Amino acid sequence: MSLGRPVPSGLAVALFAGALVPAALAVASPAFGWLALAVDVAVLLLCAVDFLRAPHARDVEARREVEPILSSGVENTVRWELRSRTDQTVRGELRDEPPLDVESHGHRQSFTLEAEGASTRLTYRVHPPSRGDARFGDVSLRLMGPLGLCSRQVKLPAGQDVKVYPDLRALSREALSLARASEAVSARTLLRKSVEGREFESLREYRPGDDYRHIDWKSSARHGHTLVRTWQPERNQPVLLLLDCGRHMAGRVQGRRKLDHAVDAALRLARVSLDAGDVVGVLAFASDVRAFLPPRKGAEHLRLITESLYRAEAGLEESDYGRAFDFAFARQTRRALVVLFTDLVDPDASQGLLTRTLALRPRHLPVVASLLDEDLEAAATDVPGDATSAYARQAASRMEAEYRRTATTLRDAGALVVRAPARGFGAAALNVYLDVKARGRL
Repeated sequence: MSLGRPVPSGLAVALFAGALVPAALAVASPAFGWLALAVDVAVLLLCAVDFLRAPHARDVEARREVEPILSSGVENTVRWELRSRTDQTVRGELRDEPPLDVESHGHRQSFTLEAEGASTRLTYRVHPPSRGDARFGDVSLRLMGPLGLCSRQVKLPAGQDVKVYPDLRALSREALSLARASEAVSARTLLRKSVEGREFESLREYRPGDDYRHIDWKSSARHGHTLVRTWQPERNQPVLLLLDCGRHMAGRVQGRRKLDHAVDAALRLARVSLDAGDVVGVLAFASDVRAFLPPRKGAEHLRLITESLYRAEAGLEESDYGRAFDFAFARQTRRALVVLFTDLVDPDASQGLLTRTLALRPRHLPVVASLLDEDLEAAATDVPGDATSAYARQAASRMEAEYRRTATTLRDAGALVVRAPARGFGAAALNVYLDVKARGRL
């Protein structure tokens, strides 16, 4: 095993710096020069002794505890458990190697182990901005010598691969209910959780205020009291989620890529649809189809959808809507709710999207969901202070006008359009789905 690398402490550096004083006075008398040399040699020898007496890597057991699947966009906890294997006191510093491009807080911490068998736990947090595969590296320990002048720096093998999924905790029923309530302003509408559909569910006793049209007269006569029919949204209806992974989804909104926000919203919508008894399919595409899962139902299908999307990346290429639509609807014959997560800012790309999306009507019900870039919206309305900001406002205004023109064309043709900021994007997509189910539009 390697002896490690010696690292002088701040105290040793201060002693070496103190030797500069007699070295400076050596101009006046050679004796000061010999004094400075003696101090340097003494400190150097003490550092060597301290390094040799410092704990070795074998004297400390270190074990990382981290979930094999992390959540993107939120903080995740990483724990280290350190245990002493020597009877001497171990003081030192731990420095972990979190995955690249992952924001971390506290991955470098000090620790003390008083005696053999003593243990301590260190905790820090990582904040992955996006999905995909990630890897924690080895851990470095800086073990301080008993004199406090030099430490032994060693590296212990601790490489560990993890997966970064979308925030699955946001898919719970409670989180969804809170999201719909708190994000109602951004989503523009808040629907009742218990929406009514057109599929018969059961009979119950009449209560004042019930619609007379829902009274089941035959059952009421048979049971001797008034009964009304209750309804539920239709089940087993196809919901197809299409995610644009082209260059327009590589831009960032609120510190995360547009595609990350779209994947989060798609998974939330998939969870609600599957809970409602519908069948959900997913297609991710750019210039070609990258992932496809045909419509299925059940909790296991949600896991498969998550697996298929956690590695989805936005490439610097144009999206081929025609190829994606042809691939999806060559396999989809039933009428479906088609939710396309894309960006409608680029007029050239929007023209191709318009042609293919409008062709889905009236056989399918298309929904086009895009993120509202609040910075772009602000740039289109800000009062310019100089020529550069005036040009920026002109460009932003043109892009906003193109979006409004595209959205109006889609709505006039019977498609649904969703546009919301990142904070309310998932709620907006969910509310459109709930509205479609409540009105029986499928």
